[in-house]
Amino acid sequence: MLGWCCLSAGIAFGSALLPLLSVEIFVLGLVTREPGLPWLAIGVAVAIGQLAGKLPYYLAARGSLHLPAFLHRRPKDEPVLTPRRERWRRRTKRMRSWVEAVTERCHRHPHWMFSTYAVSSVVGLPPFMATSVLAGLARMSLATFLATGLIGRCIRFSILAASPALISHWAF
Repeated sequence: MLGWCCLSAGIAFGSALLPLLSVEIFVLGLVTREPGLPWLAIGVAVAIGQLAGKLPYYLAARGSLHLPAFLHRRPKDEPVLTPRRERWRRRTKRMRSWVEAVTERCHRHPHWMFSTYAVSSVVGLPPFMATSVLAGLARMSLATFLATGLIGRCIRFSILAASPALISHWAF
């Protein structure tokens, strides 16, 4: 059991850093293949892995973690603006202004950020990665970030891990 929990935490950590992996599919596959695993242990292990993977994003957004030099933009000469580049520039400008507006609202209403982050940690909407970054931008305390995220993710993945057993008992 400990091996499966460690593997689950590792997969969750990887999926939190690189969202190309789906930890939800992994959890469903794991508990379907190994039905004797305790769903709560899998839920807690995945929640810990997910939060450990989101922590660098939170710390970087907060300014506590400095990114390596190769991740910083280097100033270049002004490129020739083709229509495609101009559209891209307008889109990213709108995105930057939206992020700044949301960040400013988060500073004015800290409970709004807490509740958004809490709902996101359980439901997944808005995306948990985005709310993790916004929590850092809004300067949510580290203790609140960790506690809320851990509880919410634990609820989410425990329900997910218990769902194949629940469905099989209802169906048969």
